[in-house]
Amino acid sequence: MSTVSPRVELRPLTLADQDEFCSLVRASAELHAPWMQLPATAEEFVGWMRRFDEGLNQGFLIRVRESGAAAGMVNINSIIRGRYQGASLGYAAFAPSAGRGYMAEGLTLTLQHAFDDLRLHRLEANIQPANKASLALVRRLGFRYEGLSPAYLFIDGAWRDHERWSVTAPSPWTPDPSLPRV
Repeated sequence: MSTVSPRVELRPLTLADQDEFCSLVRASAELHAPWMQLPATAEEFVGWMRRFDEGLNQGFLIRVRESGAAAGMVNINSIIRGRYQGASLGYAAFAPSAGRGYMAEGLTLTLQHAFDDLRLHRLEANIQPANKASLALVRRLGFRYEGLSPAYLFIDGAWRDHERWSVTAPSPWTPDPSLPRV
C-alpha cells in the first residue's frame, strides 16, 4: 500500500526503516519533548514495531516525493470494529521537515486510507493542551473538539491531560462488513 499526493507519499513503516527512523527521532528530540516518546534505538524500534503484528495498529512514514526523505510518521492505533468502527491517530513530524505542510498532506492521505480502505467511521486524535502546533493541524484537517480527558496517557514520566478531537468519514460511507446491520 502506498498513497500519494503532489508532495508526499504515505508508506507502511517496516523494520528496514529502523536506522533512518531512529536517527530522525534523535534529531527531533527537542521538537517531540514533552509531547511524545518515540523509539530512538534499534532495540526500542524493534520492540515498538511489534505493535503492528496483530493488525490492530498500522504505522506509516510520510515521505517527501521529491527527495524520498521521511518528513514524519503516523499511526492508526487501536482499530476497533463492531459498532465502533474507529481508531486513534498518533503522529509526529521530523525536525528537518517540520513546518512545511508535509504533515497536513500526510495526515490527509491517512484519513483517506482509514475511511476508504479500512472503512473506519471515526478517528480520534488526543493532544496535550499546550501542543499548539498539533492542535492547529487537527483544526485545519476538520477535526472537532470533544472535550478534555484528564490523566489520559503516561508520557515523559507522568499522566498527561489530553484534548480529544475527532473526525468522521464523509458521506456516503461504505461500512466494513463487521458493522452490525441492526
